[in-house]
Amino acid sequence: MHDILPKEEKYWKAAYHTAENLAEHFQFGRIESPLLEEASMFVRSIGKGTDVVDKEMYIFEDRDGNKVALRPEETASVVRAYIMHGMWNMVQPVKMWYWGSMFRYDRPQAGRFRQFNQVGFEILGDADPVQDAELILIAHNFYKDLGLPVEIHINSIGVPEERQKYKTALVEYYRSKRSYLCDDCKQRLNKNPLRLLDCKQERCLPIKEEAPQIIAWLEEESKNHFMKVLEYLDELSVPYVLKSTLVRGLDYYTRTVFEVYPVMPEGDESALGAQSALGGGGRYDLLVEEMGGKSAPAVGFSLGVERSVSALKQYLDAQQIKFPTQQVDVFLAQLGDQARRRALKTINELRTSGVKVAYNFSKNSLKSQLETANNLQVPYALILGQKEVQDGTIIIRDMESGVQEIVDQKKVEHLLKKKLSRFDVNAK
Repeated sequence: MHDILPKEEKYWKAAYHTAENLAEHFQFGRIESPLLEEASMFVRSIGKGTDVVDKEMYIFEDRDGNKVALRPEETASVVRAYIMHGMWNMVQPVKMWYWGSMFRYDRPQAGRFRQFNQVGFEILGDADPVQDAELILIAHNFYKDLGLPVEIHINSIGVPEERQKYKTALVEYYRSKRSYLCDDCKQRLNKNPLRLLDCKQERCLPIKEEAPQIIAWLEEESKNHFMKVLEYLDELSVPYVLKSTLVRGLDYYTRTVFEVYPVMPEGDESALGAQSALGGGGRYDLLVEEMGGKSAPAVGFSLGVERSVSALKQYLDAQQIKFPTQQVDVFLAQLGDQARRRALKTINELRTSGVKVAYNFSKNSLKSQLETANNLQVPYALILGQKEVQDGTIIIRDMESGVQEIVDQKKVEHLLKKKLSRFDVNAK
């Protein structure tokens, strides 16, 4: 568990607004699902034998004896809502996005928490590869807009019939290497062979790299689908890396799967480096029907917010780039009790009119308050003392030139907006 402190808020706010802007631009509607769902829903959708179901889900009985779970991911909840609310009757595809807390009993380590946040985008009701490409573009743009370089790892895992043939070849290959495998992979070999390709243990990596590639077992339709996705990405200039061992950790995926990795400066791949995905997704054409709905193809992805923020901070620190703070228009300095009372009213009046005001009531000296204004790089400071309160005036100070003018308090809003307009590109 972890706290998100006020000093982190600027990164979280930027991430949320970036996702929100992308959602509006690409016409996704926001969905909020319950934190608690029936446990069987996740077992059915994510799949037995996966780490999420076998090791990580928080499952318990409520007072009525029902088995419920804290959601470990949200795709299953989105599909449940699509079915429950008859969204297949709407114009297809249905495009939804979400932002919220997930829960997994994970080993605490850098970028991994038992309560964590994800942002995700889902498109239901269309099998066209253009939808796969659109979502990968959104994931790419999310990090591009935040200022974090990433690369997309992509693969196709085909449909169940193709995967079954591939699993047979994979098991045959791994059985001859069984004595070299880690304990988890020895279990995966019998329970869920595709999960062998998820392993990050060093002893298993050389074996994984030499494993058969699923592309050789794909039929023409799956190959064509994958090639069209790649053609769209080429047209969109979205960089990607083909990864034949990429399968993702959830059973519901079909065909396209992808993951997003941060690109750190050379020599700085600690903490959240090249081995840690920020998120990923893929196509899940069979999940809606498997969960009791009418057949509907779908594709989606989710990104870990904590991981993304951590990677962004690490990248900015390595590049010695200062993350932009929230823009403040003016700083209000006050001197004395009367001025402090009047200052609070002035701050609220300016806020109502759309002017962003910074202030610090714990500081009494004008010098220290103007130093704060200077550090915030505001273009103007307002100065309010006892005399100004009595006269009904206020001082506007140009922080660059130091020039001050005394104005009527009733006119300060109009004068400030006029002065600030020269800094607003959109106002010209």
